[in-house]
Amino acid sequence: MTSTATVLAYLPSPPQGVWYVGPLALRAYALCIIVGIIVAIWWGDRRWVARGGRAGTVLDIAVWAVPFGLIGGRLYHVATDWQKYFGEGADPIDALKIWEGGLGIWGAVAFGAVGAWIGCRRRGIPLPAFGDALAPAILLAQAIGRLGNWFNQELYGRETTVPWGLEIYERTDDAGRSAPGLIDGVSTGEVAFVVHPTFLYELLWNVAIVVLLVLVDRKFAIGHGRLFALYVAGYCAGRFWIELMRADTATEIAGIRVNTFTSGIVFVLAVAYVIFARKGREAPETLDPSASKSDDAAVSSAATGEGAAGKDGDAGKDDTDTERTDRGEQHSNTRGETPDPDKSDSAGKVGNGTPGTSKGETQ
Repeated sequence: MTSTATVLAYLPSPPQGVWYVGPLALRAYALCIIVGIIVAIWWGDRRWVARGGRAGTVLDIAVWAVPFGLIGGRLYHVATDWQKYFGEGADPIDALKIWEGGLGIWGAVAFGAVGAWIGCRRRGIPLPAFGDALAPAILLAQAIGRLGNWFNQELYGRETTVPWGLEIYERTDDAGRSAPGLIDGVSTGEVAFVVHPTFLYELLWNVAIVVLLVLVDRKFAIGHGRLFALYVAGYCAGRFWIELMRADTATEIAGIRVNTFTSGIVFVLAVAYVIFARKGREAPETLDPSASKSDDAAVSSAATGEGAAGKDGDAGKDDTDTERTDRGEQHSNTRGETPDPDKSDSAGKVGNGTPGTSKGETQ
């Protein structure tokens, strides 16, 4: 009875990870990666705006960061699992088939940071502040991406009898081959073995670290890249113990998986950065240089407008003074045209004494 209950509690693997719509192959692994990227951009942009940045900036920088991240992730995977692509009986062309799975998070983060640096530099944005805003969103994207490993029946742990063990099925493909690791295959329903669902362990660990990052960010308002370093440290801590449970083939150094070494080394460096990096958070105005330029332009324009208004005022004053002077002269002329008999007589005698005629006099 207990055995039956235990078997019923096992987690099933999906029957397949690829669906075909005519000649088009819809791969669950690729779809999970794409969904993760979309969620990271959406949430990351909201966090960036909340910190004082301009909306749409994350998408602009993602144009650089995402391609770099995918290339870096693939290069790291191929370098650390080179025997799969360059070993005996392997086909080197498979190293280019990124859609079949195989991305190393270390290479993805490193190269993605280079792409983000290029994008930030082009916009005049501090990279550490950008990393802090994106840190929880990136880790959530990683959690979503781990679902792709579930569909591919890959990156699982050692065999186990725990109730939450993961069933790995035999799969067959159109060529008639049969094996649990056939990514393009379809399940036969036959259970090959039950293993630790390390993809699920990492997924849940990542979500827990995401929540921790958000809480820490709200309570302490840390910046200057320290939240991003905390994300790296938190991920490495989980990846270290999860890596020890993995049973798939991997490159080893002194009998220890290379990713275990990487996790430990990067963890120490990340913690050191959190401790020794500059405290506090960047001023909001430094996250949107374009807004500062607009404000400066507005101030300059206002100053120019005030100067022009002053000149117009002076010109108007001069015009008013001139107008008043003209009116005074006209008023004086009017008064001067009043008939004066004595002046008329004097004016009428000109030259040789011949009587003249003046205006206003009746002939």
